[in-house]
Amino acid sequence: MRDIPLAPDRDQPTPVYLQLYQRFRDAIAEGRLRPGERVPAVRSLASELNLARGTVEAAYQLLIGEGYLLARGPAGTVVSPQLEHPPAASLPLPAAGERRTPDSHARQVPLPFQLGLPALDAFPRKLWSRLAARRLRRLDPAGLAYPEPCGHLPLRHSIARYLGISRGIACDAEQVFITAGYPGALELICRSLLREGDACWFEDPGYFRARHLLEGAGARLVPVPVDAAGLRVEHGLAQAPDARFAVVTPSHQSPLGVSLALPRRLALLDWANARDAWIIEDDYDSEYRYVGRPLPALKSLDRAGRVLYCGTFSKVLFPGLRLAYLVVPPSEVERFAATARVFDPGCSELLQATLADFLDQGHFARHLKKMRSLYAKRRGYLSAALEEVFGTRLRVELQAGGIHLLVRLDESEDDRALAERARAAGLAVSALSNWGLQASCGAGLLLGFTNVASAEQALHLARRLREALEE
Repeated sequence: MRDIPLAPDRDQPTPVYLQLYQRFRDAIAEGRLRPGERVPAVRSLASELNLARGTVEAAYQLLIGEGYLLARGPAGTVVSPQLEHPPAASLPLPAAGERRTPDSHARQVPLPFQLGLPALDAFPRKLWSRLAARRLRRLDPAGLAYPEPCGHLPLRHSIARYLGISRGIACDAEQVFITAGYPGALELICRSLLREGDACWFEDPGYFRARHLLEGAGARLVPVPVDAAGLRVEHGLAQAPDARFAVVTPSHQSPLGVSLALPRRLALLDWANARDAWIIEDDYDSEYRYVGRPLPALKSLDRAGRVLYCGTFSKVLFPGLRLAYLVVPPSEVERFAATARVFDPGCSELLQATLADFLDQGHFARHLKKMRSLYAKRRGYLSAALEEVFGTRLRVELQAGGIHLLVRLDESEDDRALAERARAAGLAVSALSNWGLQASCGAGLLLGFTNVASAEQALHLARRLREALEE
């Protein structure tokens, strides 16, 4: 390989693996690396540059994923022979403040341990394509018009039936609103009910994207600590008894994974009933429970109509679908419908119709059953690998459900610094501390496991993580 300056600048805010990726891309674009030319092996380049092998491997995987390099097994890795006309030199990487992190939902090759992703390799793509193609063939002029602002009515009927059976929620189709992901559901709630400066109980630690959206909408967040039994309702009553909202993840708390205990569920509902407050229930991955049956939704206990129930298909099908749903009390249907007509969420009619067929024909139920079994195995792979590689340095907290692992660190460890090292090596690890507002939730790392396909891959990733943390 020609003399190409690959040595990383550790003073730059850009992660080392992205610096390597950028330099290879520029060398290919400028003709200094030609199609078919062999590049150094991961081990030798890591040794030459004094880097962890995982860092170099992450850069190579990005280049392979984008078609710049071609892996040929024992024959080594070469510049893709198909690049007869090299692409123009790439744009400079964004500044540190603008850089997209592996936690983001930006379009990119999924990285190991990335949160919020279902098993992309296990989604029934051929079946989905067949259903979508059938819908396309039957498309009439009405299907080419703007979609219904409240959502495709057959899909709303399908969701209402599904919720009645699986989540214990009795609702009509008119109460179900289709939104562009969970952020779309929150936005519809804020535009319909929120007033500037309204106090809102918020789990601490809690889902940071919801936090940012609510703050941007003008809510005044009141951090409420979470313990082994979920949201500490008595703390919320002491801090802000007159709050108008409470945002909770009762089935599988995000990110700690605990469930809201029944006495606290009842206390939360009593508070909302007495104060005419609203409870926003985010039921984001309750379908995945590995011990016993899925817990009933908080909404199933709501007799006074104070719970706004949010569900999503991003975690159970695929994130690119961008379809979620919101169930509102009968008394609020007209208010929310009026808001939806003004601020049309604009969800694709074709995707909604395809999803309705997927639900009605029983494919969704079969897919969930298959995924529960698959995820239980994959969670076991990663948990065992972490224990083998790290020993007592990490403590895996296995909860009853969910699609990520929480691994606890010694309190002397800086989880933010460790997560940054892991991200620099191409591992999408999230620091638990970044999810907190005020209360200390301890040091820990959050790791997605749904795309860890084998025990061998889990062991390989655990070793990469150890190398990154010790670099």
